[in-house]
Amino acid sequence: MFTSLHLKNFKSWADTGPVNLAPVTLVLGTNSSGKSSLIQSLLLLKQTAEASDRTIHLNLGGDASTDLFNFGDFKSIYKQGATDRHFSIGFSFKRVLRIRRQAEVRRINGGRFTATYSQVQAGSTVVKELSFQNSHAGNDRSFRLERGNKATYSVFLDDDTEPLDNSREYAPERSIAFPRSAVNLLGDKEGDLVQDISLAIDRELKALTYLGPLRRQPERDYVWNRAQPGKIGIDGHRAIDALLASATLGSAGSPERNRILNGVSWWLRKMNLADALRVHQLGQSNRYEIVVDSHRVSANLRDVGIGISQVLPVLTVAFFAPSGSTVMLEEPEIHLHPLAQSLLAELFVEVSRERQIQFIVETHSEHLFRRMQTLIARQTVEPQHCAMYFVEKDQEGSHLHSLELDDYGRVKNWPDRFFGDVLGETAEQTRLTFERRMEKDQ
Repeated sequence: MFTSLHLKNFKSWADTGPVNLAPVTLVLGTNSSGKSSLIQSLLLLKQTAEASDRTIHLNLGGDASTDLFNFGDFKSIYKQGATDRHFSIGFSFKRVLRIRRQAEVRRINGGRFTATYSQVQAGSTVVKELSFQNSHAGNDRSFRLERGNKATYSVFLDDDTEPLDNSREYAPERSIAFPRSAVNLLGDKEGDLVQDISLAIDRELKALTYLGPLRRQPERDYVWNRAQPGKIGIDGHRAIDALLASATLGSAGSPERNRILNGVSWWLRKMNLADALRVHQLGQSNRYEIVVDSHRVSANLRDVGIGISQVLPVLTVAFFAPSGSTVMLEEPEIHLHPLAQSLLAELFVEVSRERQIQFIVETHSEHLFRRMQTLIARQTVEPQHCAMYFVEKDQEGSHLHSLELDDYGRVKNWPDRFFGDVLGETAEQTRLTFERRMEKDQ
């Protein structure tokens, strides 16, 4: 689980400061305020960690078949008007990882990652500084690489000001790993530890699932080769494959059989969107259709309201993502009626507890936010289990406001223009009602 995020000179952010990330984190705000940039920073690191080229420093994207997002070039990321010609991404994470090395079992509880990037004369983006730190009681160690002249990198241990050595061979790999030559320089104990931290960072990033705001429209039927999908896809196009696999793979009666399908159906019922979701094979072919049962009527997914098809990937990913992973969602409430929007808050809270899934959600939904307040007031969820932020932007850039909630779900530091002026609208309606009645009585 990611426990904090810190950006500097990243897009519209001069300095976010340490942003606490809870099991359920909601990010709200105005359009084009910088909300999505918070999510994109982790996507940038994820697609770098998954790049086929180990020597790459930062994968800015461009390959639609493998990359999550096309960031363009250094200038597209670097905050305009910033005086420092570099940007940085840092995060803390908590992940228990046991690694066996010969007769010894090492344990990584979590750590911190920070990378600073700059642009070289040739135009490419390179790591200016990379640092790792582990989190283990009584054994906290930190490791650092710093870029010098002529593309050389110096290796530092803990708070040492003098490097152990410097060489071009110490250039980092994919932003998340020290090269073999630097590992050998550190020696057996420290070298093994820096590799363990790197492995934990790699697993944290690769366990991240992202679902964007634009989900693909449903098909009338689907060709399926009986393969278990590895990913849902940023537009949710593999969600149907996950449902098909859930309904047909595995032995009858096994816990995994229909687990995802049943979970999705349960929440569709609770949201008053459908009674159940079914998979129907078309003859003896490898073509299948998704059937929606509602009020004793069965219909193809293509023929029901768009809200069901748009929330389907959201519900599917909640049960498809491996336990212990992080799911990032943009506007999960699209095309949903108010009750369904509010119940998304309950989905995130329940699944985060039952399956140890972290949700980082960018949303415009007042109904989702209000239900989260209600869940806190009901003591269904503790205030520390969720974090909520409001983002706004001015001429200086983006600004993040942490919403402080008391034990009753009340916001103690309500920002201006947050969901509009509800009380003002009510007062205006009351005034106009009174005036119109007075006119009728005259």
